[in-house]
Amino acid sequence: MRCLFCKNVGYFLTKTAEGGRFLSETQPIEPSFYLKEALSEGLPPAIATGSEKAHSELIISPILVEVRKILERKVSFFSGEDFTVARELGLSGVCDFLISRSSEQIFIEAPAVIVVEAKKADLKLGLGQCAAEMIAAQKFNEANNIPIPTIYGSVSSGTAWRFLKLEGQILSIDFNDYPVSPVEVILGMLVWMVREG
Repeated sequence: MRCLFCKNVGYFLTKTAEGGRFLSETQPIEPSFYLKEALSEGLPPAIATGSEKAHSELIISPILVEVRKILERKVSFFSGEDFTVARELGLSGVCDFLISRSSEQIFIEAPAVIVVEAKKADLKLGLGQCAAEMIAAQKFNEANNIPIPTIYGSVSSGTAWRFLKLEGQILSIDFNDYPVSPVEVILGMLVWMVREG
């Protein structure tokens, strides 16, 4: 979403709850050989270069593809898609990553989890953008009569993940940063969010 909208996130919210973990205790999920190999090869160059693009392509994307695989491809995964919901409200722009509860891979349907890559590896900088995209997903679902009461989000540098939850007009932010290793924990959390949100 455009940074302009990030400044207006408060307009859509009645409360922001900041603090600890809001997710249920989730079970770690063993990664496939594919993900183990992808991270084994991808983490060193992504960390060495430090670029957002490398973190996105070599760490975040393989993890989200793995989530789709774990969920038997009954969900869809989008990267860099236009997600204009209501231009007049500032809900327009391109989402970094989005997981939808629909298996439809051509068009976005039923967005449930939004993942935003942090700018310059500072997770705090991505919170406004993530909240904006979560609000857009909520409005999209409402307009299309898709009953998903909770939208989850994550801001990730690739090596660290922070989670958000949007229910109605209440945004909860977990200020714990969860490391990518062991990836089993992150997989468990992401899969739970898609299933339970």
